[in-house]
Amino acid sequence: MHTDSARSAQALLINGTVGVGKTSVAEAVGDVLAEAGMPHAVLDLDWLRQSWPAPPGDRFNFRMMLRNLRSIASNYLDAGATRLVLAGVIEQPDERKQLADAVGVDLTVCWLRAELPVIHQRLAQRHDGEPEALQWHLDRSAELDGILSRVVVEDFTIDTTTGSVLDVAASVIRAADWQ
Repeated sequence: MHTDSARSAQALLINGTVGVGKTSVAEAVGDVLAEAGMPHAVLDLDWLRQSWPAPPGDRFNFRMMLRNLRSIASNYLDAGATRLVLAGVIEQPDERKQLADAVGVDLTVCWLRAELPVIHQRLAQRHDGEPEALQWHLDRSAELDGILSRVVVEDFTIDTTTGSVLDVAASVIRAADWQ
């Protein structure tokens, strides 16, 4: 049974292609919420899907992530979190519904976007000296940007091409109406 605070809790997914800044922005949103005294948790969904091998037909281990998220979100909500900040990727409307069901509270989705050359530059810095990892991330960033451009899963979009992580986080908080 969730606490009273959990019944009024909300979740925010920061969605976007690899290299756009999802995790950095989620952490900055968490910092702003902490400064405001808002009980919250920040979760990088990639860590909740890390197992091998992924089952056939579930390329990025989405079902395992949902199983883990269901438990973890419930624990944070029971402990008094009123905001869940999630960094991760959903590609289809049915994934949004499954994610919302897993967290068990209202879910808002933010799409972080940036120009692909900027993303590729960020990825080159992140994967310096890792040519195979860099190539995979470059390919995936273009693939995922195309998917997210065609499919609407977001409630609002924030551009990360320019501006600091803190500025982007403030924009996300305003757009989500979490002020």
